[in-house]
Amino acid sequence: MKPVVFLDRDGVINQDSPLYIKSPEEFHFIPGSAKAIALLNRNGFEVIIITNQSALGRQMITEETLEAIFDKMTAGVAEAGGSIRDIFFCPHTPDAGCDCRKPKPGLIQKALDRYGIDPAGTVMVGDSAKDILCGLAAGCGRTVLVATGNGAKARQALEEEGIAPDLYADDLLAAARFLISRPE
Repeated sequence: MKPVVFLDRDGVINQDSPLYIKSPEEFHFIPGSAKAIALLNRNGFEVIIITNQSALGRQMITEETLEAIFDKMTAGVAEAGGSIRDIFFCPHTPDAGCDCRKPKPGLIQKALDRYGIDPAGTVMVGDSAKDILCGLAAGCGRTVLVATGNGAKARQALEEEGIAPDLYADDLLAAARFLISRPE
């Protein structure tokens, strides 16, 4: 299998909202993010989405609506010339105590198991401390924190804990450019 980049969705690929993304109409790509996924694909990377989607567990959306949002995302990425290998999501609320909600590594572990991926060769890209902690807990070879979404707040929180991702990037496109210039 090609090298894998795990991406968070909200705040990395699309504009995040404190009110959650509850419909395809509320899903808006961050400029350059679809292009970034296409760039990663063209340079030999597989992209897998790893995302907490507690709007489902909070009964704010249905599974059909979540699928429609994912469809809009994958169609936009395809339009830019890219593809998403798979999407793994946690539907649970933060208090559910599940193993799949980031920062726990359950979603990444599920992807590793399904595709026989060596975590050491993977990258986790996110905009929150949970994303970085998830990547570290799953044994990802590298972690990247983007400044979009909650990135600035996450950077401060991680620094206070003495945790540093391997890269801070302005956005997903900057992260993609860095990863293709330094694939290992």
